[in-house]
Amino acid sequence: MTKQVPGPDELPVGVLNDVAAVLGAGVTVRGRLRGGVNAGGLRVEVVGGGDAVLKVERLTHPGQFEGLVRARRIVERMRGRGYPTPAWLCVGSTDTHVWHLADFIDAAHAATLTPSIVEQLMAIVELQAGQAFEPYDHWSFAWRIVHGDELTPDGPPWEEAPEQVTLRRSVARLASHSREVSALIQRGRLMCAGAAPPGAAPDMVHADLNPSNVLVRDGVVVAIVDVANAGSGTRATDLTTLQWHTFTEPLDRVRHRLRERIVGLVGWQRAAELTAAHTLLQLEWARRLGSNDLLATVVGRGHLALDELDAHTR
Repeated sequence: MTKQVPGPDELPVGVLNDVAAVLGAGVTVRGRLRGGVNAGGLRVEVVGGGDAVLKVERLTHPGQFEGLVRARRIVERMRGRGYPTPAWLCVGSTDTHVWHLADFIDAAHAATLTPSIVEQLMAIVELQAGQAFEPYDHWSFAWRIVHGDELTPDGPPWEEAPEQVTLRRSVARLASHSREVSALIQRGRLMCAGAAPPGAAPDMVHADLNPSNVLVRDGVVVAIVDVANAGSGTRATDLTTLQWHTFTEPLDRVRHRLRERIVGLVGWQRAAELTAAHTLLQLEWARRLGSNDLLATVVGRGHLALDELDAHTR
């Protein structure tokens, strides 16, 4: 879902007052940070302290604040394992907004991936192994948006957050957009046909490991940001997202390594499922933006991703 994010001039005074009350110190907005196409952050100065990043979203559904509390627990746990994500200083909510305040990292977004950056990210993703402890399952969600089933074979309904329900329903309408989109969707689903729902979710999942959420300094990855949607599943989900952004010639070899690692973690059919799910989410994002050019790019890249996987030894 697109986050409804107010800019510096739209930020209600009540939010800043709430931040000050929870933090125990006032904050002054310095401006919007670059990057974060889905939920950009504001750079703020803490009175008596240093700079921080304030992310504010309009309150749109029940459980939104609890989702931030969940994400903060994940941040604290993963930082304890050496995962390079900024500390969350505090979280809060008003009658109209939810927000969280995190450490500011003086580094640039990874505008261009390099083989070295991808290799570093693959090593960082390994820190997520065995760290699932929050019941926000991205792996089952991926299976569900690919297969479209309303119930598990055993009968009980899936547990989904409100934003997952909304996104899944939007994805379900994609096939009616055009013949090209429908053909890609059907191709992905055929590759995944017959797959049962995944089992236990073993790993922590970032769920949006794209270059805009990677901060680098002098070619070194120093932080992974935007962890608000993190949960559980398989870390192959994040490797699949990363692979999506490696379709340039200098990254061909490292993309092959990513594919080998994904298949090694979850097997060929699950790899196809994760690829199909990510493609669906990218199609939904392009349609939401109303960009036919982006939609055409996603269709082309989706076929390339499936081509390479289809050529992979099963």
